[in-house]
Amino acid sequence: RWSTIVRLESASELMPVLHFLLLPLRAPLLLVLFVVSMFLGHHWAIQETWLAEAHSISVKTFWALELIQAVVVVVICTMPDLLLRQLSLLMASSRVLSLVVTLTLLITVGLYVLSLSLLSDVLILGSATLLARLDLSRIKVVPPPQLTAFWLGVIVIAGIWIGHGLPSPATSLGAATGG
Repeated sequence: RWSTIVRLESASELMPVLHFLLLPLRAPLLLVLFVVSMFLGHHWAIQETWLAEAHSISVKTFWALELIQAVVVVVICTMPDLLLRQLSLLMASSRVLSLVVTLTLLITVGLYVLSLSLLSDVLILGSATLLARLDLSRIKVVPPPQLTAFWLGVIVIAGIWIGHGLPSPATSLGAATGG
């Protein structure tokens, strides 16, 4: 009898782990987010030298900026209600502060959009993140926003890291032809 109780307790402890491991099958847009992240990491790895020279920065700085950009996109797409609530509270405190915050946001976003040719990557990553959040909501898995942002960020960074490690088509083609 005790062995049956122990087996039932260990089985009940494994259920949350099993639900977590099956989450990509229940919410397939998490896999889409991972594949999109892999594609972006691979795309950036192929063009890292050219993009770093075009923006006159080192390759390490380029990757740091790309990862920061990816994390910011995930945080903004995962916690928009919390961020907007905090921004609204800040702007409601005074008219001068509201004007300063609005102008700062407009100027910063405007300069970012004008100077960055990678806006399409941001839109693709943002769309994939929002779709993954929607898919999690569909299956009624709604953890706190900070936890969701953390795990979606882990998925994105892992995808970028794996995509960065994939071989370049030009290098693979050169190795295959012997050149």
